[in-house]
Amino acid sequence: MFESVSRSFSLIKESWRVISLDREILLFPVLSGIALLFILLSFVLPVLYYSHVKSSTPVLEGGLLLVGLFLFYLLCYFVVIYFNTALITCARIRLTGGNPVFLDGIRNANAHLAPIFIWAMISATVGLVLHLIQERAGFIGQIVVGLIGAAWGLVTYFVVPVMIFEEKGPLPAIKESVSLFRKTWGETLVGQVSIGIVFVILGVVGLVPVAIALMWGTSTVFFIVLAIFIIYIAILMVIGSSLQGVFNTALYLFATTGKVPEAYSKELVEQAFAPKPVGGMRGNI
Repeated sequence: MFESVSRSFSLIKESWRVISLDREILLFPVLSGIALLFILLSFVLPVLYYSHVKSSTPVLEGGLLLVGLFLFYLLCYFVVIYFNTALITCARIRLTGGNPVFLDGIRNANAHLAPIFIWAMISATVGLVLHLIQERAGFIGQIVVGLIGAAWGLVTYFVVPVMIFEEKGPLPAIKESVSLFRKTWGETLVGQVSIGIVFVILGVVGLVPVAIALMWGTSTVFFIVLAIFIIYIAILMVIGSSLQGVFNTALYLFATTGKVPEAYSKELVEQAFAPKPVGGMRGNI
């Protein structure tokens, strides 16, 4: 386990080297975040306005809110998947020895609008159903639903690269993603957790100046520090999302081709994904 953790941290560092070679990769999470902000505002502002108007048809109101929530999920998933497609496209070009440009990612995302939309619909449906169940479940039920959601995220980890690089539909891509996850479940899980832990720690560190400014600074100083903190968190989210995309692509490439991505250490990747004995953990999953 500790060896797997060490390898995953090393792979994350090498993923950062890929980003340093292709800074345009960072633009995709930025554009995704901006688009998500506009979507959020386009739904929140009408809801705030509508909340001041009493409806005489509460059943219709509940139905409309449910439809609106689904559309919100759908648009958000579509935006995230679209820009993730563009990101992993550029990552794949770099990892296979090419030199990508920003438009390479956009062109490939545009060429796969149909599967992206279908996968967004599936993701939105699953997300909405889990959300509705969680709202009605008790404390234990909410934990169970949360675990189900986490498991769904892990087994569908490779759906987008399978759809984009193998030209498969969303449903066959889910089946293939499950198969790939079984091959790389340790690195997939530890890689995600590693990235998450690192950026949570960095986020907590960023809170220290905010707390100091709140306790001992003037209101002006506090709001300046708070604004800097918000920008800092946004930067962390962009970098973290980019690292996750590159890491995802590297895992996919080695799991499907057996070839070490050129941007990574051959020995490191081969050790990380070397076939395990049949009687080992992976053989039993």
